Amino acid sequence: MEALKDADLIINPDGSIYHLGIRPEDIAETIILVGDPQRVEKVAAHFDSIELTKQKREFITTTGRIGNERITCIASGIGVDNIDIVVNELDALANVDLETRTFKEQHTALKFIRLGTSGAIRKDIPVESFVAADYGIGFDGLMLFYKQQLDAKAKGLEQNFNAFLKKINFNFPILPTYSRAAQPLIDLFQGREWRHGITATATGFYAPQNRTIRAESIVPELFDLLEPFSYDNLNVTNLEMETSAIYGLASILGHEALALNVILANRPTGAFAEAPKALEKKLIRSFFDVYL
Repeated sequence: MEALKDADLIINPDGSIYHLGIRPEDIAETIILVGDPQRVEKVAAHFDSIELTKQKREFITTTGRIGNERITCIASGIGVDNIDIVVNELDALANVDLETRTFKEQHTALKFIRLGTSGAIRKDIPVESFVAADYGIGFDGLMLFYKQQLDAKAKGLEQNFNAFLKKINFNFPILPTYSRAAQPLIDLFQGREWRHGITATATGFYAPQNRTIRAESIVPELFDLLEPFSYDNLNVTNLEMETSAIYGLASILGHEALALNVILANRPTGAFAEAPKALEKKLIRSFFDVYL
C-alpha cells in the first residue's frame, strides 16, 4: 500500500504519536479510558507494578500489570472530539508501522473500557448506580463523518429510534448515530450491581444535556421525550459525552468496547452524589473485581 502522508499520520521526533506522545510498545491490548486525568492514578493504584507513565497535553498514559495481565489506562479528557483523537491514535499504534507508515499485515484488536461518570435521565435510576451501556446513541455528530457499517442489533436500534422520533413528531437538532458494545464484554458485567441500558452521548455539558444556567436549551423536554423509548428490553438510561464515539470508532476499526458509568446525578429529580470521588473509586474497584 501507499505510505500514509506525513500530515495524516503525524509522528513526533522521538517516534511517538502526535497527540498522545506514546510509542507502540507503551500500550497494552486492554485499555481503560477515563476522562479525568486524576482518575488515572486511582486506576493505577490497583496495578501490582507500573511500567511507565507519560503525559502530553491532557493525555496521561500509565501502563502496568495486575498479575500477568498488562493494562493501560489513558486520560482522554472530555468529549467526543478527544475520543476521536485517542481511539484513532491508539489504533494507529497497534495497527500501523510508524516507520514505514503502512498498515501492519496482522490486525491487533484492542479492548477499550470506559470508566466514567454520568447523569441518569430516569427517576428510577438512583444516584450511586452503576450503568453498563449495551448501546450508544450519539447526539454529538462525530460518527456522521465516518463510513460506518452497523451490525444487525445496532441497525435495529437505528430503525426503532427513528420510528420513535417520527411517532412523537420530533426532530433532534442533530442527526443521531447508533452503535453498540462488544457482546463478550457486555456478558462479563451481568451481576446485580450493573444496570444495563442505552447511553446517550451529548456534544456538550450544558444545553446539549438540558442544563440551563443563563443560556437556555432548545429541547427543555429532552428527558420526557426519551423516557418512553425502549429497545431490546432496554431504556435510555443516562447522558454523558464519550460513549457513542468509543463504540462507533471501535466497531469501524475492529476493536471491542464497553462503557461503565457511575451515576453521580439524577437529572429528573435534581439529586447529586454526596461523595463523587468515593463513587469513582468504587466503580474502579468493581470493574477490576469482575474483569480480572
